[in-house]
Amino acid sequence: MRVLVTGLSTFWGGRLAQALEARSDVEVIVGLDTRDPRLPLERTEFVRADSSYSILARIVRAAQIDTVLHTHLIVDSTQASGRAAHEINVIGTMNLLAAAGSAGSPVRKVVVKSSALVYGSNYRDPYMFREDMSRTRAPHTNVERTLVEVEAFLRDFAEDNPHVGVTLLRFANVLGDELDTPIATALRMPVVPEILGFDPRVQFVHEDDVVGALMYATGHDIPGIYNVAGNGTMPWSEVCAIVGKRRFALPPLLTNYAIEPLRMMRLLRLPPETLMWLRHGREIDNDRYKKAGFNYKYTTSGTVEAFARGLRLAKTVGDKNPTYRYQREVEDFFRHSPAVIRSLD
Repeated sequence: MRVLVTGLSTFWGGRLAQALEARSDVEVIVGLDTRDPRLPLERTEFVRADSSYSILARIVRAAQIDTVLHTHLIVDSTQASGRAAHEINVIGTMNLLAAAGSAGSPVRKVVVKSSALVYGSNYRDPYMFREDMSRTRAPHTNVERTLVEVEAFLRDFAEDNPHVGVTLLRFANVLGDELDTPIATALRMPVVPEILGFDPRVQFVHEDDVVGALMYATGHDIPGIYNVAGNGTMPWSEVCAIVGKRRFALPPLLTNYAIEPLRMMRLLRLPPETLMWLRHGREIDNDRYKKAGFNYKYTTSGTVEAFARGLRLAKTVGDKNPTYRYQREVEDFFRHSPAVIRSLD
């Protein structure tokens, strides 16, 4: 395979590039991003690009890319303005699909990492969302609107380009030792927020299962839409109890305005879409991906328990992982200099 990964500097882009490097059937890995990689990579070629990936078509042709992993979709409205989210999510995806579907393009597979945010969180929601179901109310935030728009483009692309296998993965909320999400950040606080009068049933997927799910789609021909989440749900109060944290209640009315001072002081990072999730919860049906052959390592409760163990370990030993800093000159020396003696294996 000759693979292109978007969002190489993101957590998921870096983790996927590392996983791809470990596979003998992956010949070429090219990573795109606006920023330097944040994880050490041995044979991934980094290309700096603008947020709309306007250079993507040239790279696809030059490197004869046959598989595209699109990991760079904004799913947290506190991380980008509405305009920036539209530029990255919608325009970036449009350019990616234009490159993949152009005449003579070598691309034969596109895998997209999306989010269960496309279903929303609402009091009218069904007990469980299946892949063929739609959200019960219009998108509430700019991020949700862009994700819905992206999926519409993907459906049109798949219909117009039947020779390209398109796999769309909708992930539940993710937890893991190394991941920084609004929910993970909240659960690391001394006191964890809840919304007064609500104790929603929630669902998680472990960060290792996210990487595993994306790698499974890369290595198998399984076009279509799939939910990805650990088995089962649990009340938010039970999640907090497992991680050993007390809770403080946010007001049920004007909740988004009530926490704005905490956001401005950077004490709490809960975007509006997460506040709706803390109010109503969400469960997605993961049967379709299991029937496609993917095996999960963690259930929802197992994910929370693993996260709690990681918190206890971090409290005991601290963070001993050195910070990696990408330096192009150093990387070029180790990869390309004739002075470096390479293994003959």
